[in-house]
Amino acid sequence: MKMNFFSNTNIKEELIRTSTTPTEIVFSGNGIVWSESSAKEKLNQFEVDHLERDRIFHIDDIRKTCIDFRLRFLDSKYFKNKIPQAAFDEINRLNTLHNTRLGDYKIMAPSKLFKLENTDDPLLFAPIGNGYYYLIHKWGNDLHPFRKAMMWPFKSILNLAVLILFLSWFVTQLVPVGLFSKANDWGVYWMTYFFMFKGISAIVIFYGFALGKNFNPAIWNSKYNKS
Repeated sequence: MKMNFFSNTNIKEELIRTSTTPTEIVFSGNGIVWSESSAKEKLNQFEVDHLERDRIFHIDDIRKTCIDFRLRFLDSKYFKNKIPQAAFDEINRLNTLHNTRLGDYKIMAPSKLFKLENTDDPLLFAPIGNGYYYLIHKWGNDLHPFRKAMMWPFKSILNLAVLILFLSWFVTQLVPVGLFSKANDWGVYWMTYFFMFKGISAIVIFYGFALGKNFNPAIWNSKYNKS
């Protein structure tokens, strides 16, 4: 019998769980409150009575989830995979229910889905104004249970520095006593640690520059491949 101690991360449920922006501020009476900036946006006209509030998310919550899990939130035209028929069926259902024609879709998904064949948990959204988006459909597999932890170093340069310091310490512990010097004192230990720190830092910097990598806050809504 196969034991599964860690379940994969359903990004839709994670987005709902971590959402901190109340959807009540979207509504006023029987209508949706539009800001002056929203008047310039391309918006979808929804019937308020038919909106499901657990499918409404503010851009701030979307941004946080993208940064935590190193995801992208881009226009659907950049999505290179095949969007499933179930998503189109849901769009048609919403068009009929809200007597509208939805458009200007956004997709939240891992970076690779915008250029490679894969199926990790994309989410399809439509804008409704004031920085809010309506979740239309989710498909594919859930994310790896440790994805958030694995992407933590890429959230900021401080996080990455902490990881490098820890890896340097860990590798230093593996170095046999007396490998670099017969003396066994703190001076030798810190010399070894500093050597490991420089080596690991050089590898990380080379990898980052060679592949054009960037930190999560800089790529979550970037359409460029090398980031």
